[in-house]
Amino acid sequence: MASKRLTRGLAATSLALLLPLSACSGGGQATTTSTTTASGGASAGAAATGTLTIWDYESDESAMGKAWAKAVDIFKTEHPGVTVKTEAQTFEQIQKNAKIVLTGNTVPDVMEYNKGNATAGVLASEELIEPLTQVAQQRGWDTKIKGSMQTTAKYSDKGLMGSGDWYGVPNYGEYVTVYYNKDLFEKNGVKVPTTAAEFEAALAAFKAKGVTPLAEAGAEYPMGQLWYQLVLANANRDFVNNYQLFANDVNFHGPEMTKATETLDSWVKKGYIAKDAAGLKAEDMGLSFINGKAPIMVSGSWWFGRLKSEITFNWGSFLFPGNTLQTGATGNLWVVPANAKNKDLAYDFIDITLRPEVQNILGQNGGLPLAGDSTTITDPQTKAFTEDFAKILDADGLAFYPDWPVAGYYDVLVSGFQSLINQSKTPSQVLDFIAKPYTDGKAAIKG
Repeated sequence: MASKRLTRGLAATSLALLLPLSACSGGGQATTTSTTTASGGASAGAAATGTLTIWDYESDESAMGKAWAKAVDIFKTEHPGVTVKTEAQTFEQIQKNAKIVLTGNTVPDVMEYNKGNATAGVLASEELIEPLTQVAQQRGWDTKIKGSMQTTAKYSDKGLMGSGDWYGVPNYGEYVTVYYNKDLFEKNGVKVPTTAAEFEAALAAFKAKGVTPLAEAGAEYPMGQLWYQLVLANANRDFVNNYQLFANDVNFHGPEMTKATETLDSWVKKGYIAKDAAGLKAEDMGLSFINGKAPIMVSGSWWFGRLKSEITFNWGSFLFPGNTLQTGATGNLWVVPANAKNKDLAYDFIDITLRPEVQNILGQNGGLPLAGDSTTITDPQTKAFTEDFAKILDADGLAFYPDWPVAGYYDVLVSGFQSLINQSKTPSQVLDFIAKPYTDGKAAIKG
């Protein structure tokens, strides 16, 4: 599922829910004079005036939140005449309202946005965000972000990821992993699994002890990510290219999706997932794990910083056992709305987020930088977490997220897996339910 972020506290969440995104003000017109940066691009520089408005949905305690705060500090120092407005949004609000907001004139100058056909691809195809190929070449972003890491940055004129112009700039990576409570594993005599069979045996062992093993949430992305991990357990790169990039047709009743959905259904029936999970959100899932109630949480690297700051027990993480492919990609994108008033300032800010001093903050806090120096990471747990990501990259194992292919697919998957949790649909019915919107959306993109 699309990668999600925790908001900057309940107050920020409440404000975002009360005020439509269109009520957030964009920056005024900046007056700039260009200077040359080390990477060869144009920079607004110290003579710039006006306002730079930034939207993101990172929690302050996350690696990204800490790194972006550093980037803002650097920007302010280098642009003393510019006022910087950072506005914390919620992922869900941006996901649902971006198209409406960006058609207006009151837009941010730069915003964090999710990558994939269904999100950034839609905005690119409708010309709501600025093409960045020329800027990326001028400023050297295309050399800092290498190879397959550029896949999520590029979109065709139809919004298909992986080809065409740059429309966004990623600067960190992310992946879905298995977080586990070492104390609960030891207390209940459960072995840390290294294979798919051992993972399922661990779930059964906890349940036999009266412990619901998996912290889960069906009202948002987590259940879909778990499902996709199970799909990838039986998939190869050809399947991923077919599903994500439309290389060939996908059989939703083929072995990859059928076995995954049947396995998930069996886990629900066996009580490995709580019956009330259909109505729970990602925050509920996270708190269940953080508070020591559930021994296992399958979710993204974006939780790492918060877990380190809030958990009081012994915990760790490991890659989903047995998989050579893992849910994950580059992180969310910085995009520049087509109607932004201060695009040069936006480019300056993006450029700063790729500097070593910002990238290394990401790495030191578990944020998986794309242009950082791993030797600056001294914390053993963070280093191990980063090394797991390196293993995925070395194996070409990033397989993106299940809701990426077509617009509106996130809501389809959430609804489909809620019906699996509450047992209102069989696995076959769930696959039928999620197949048609995918097929229709693919046809709309390909024409």
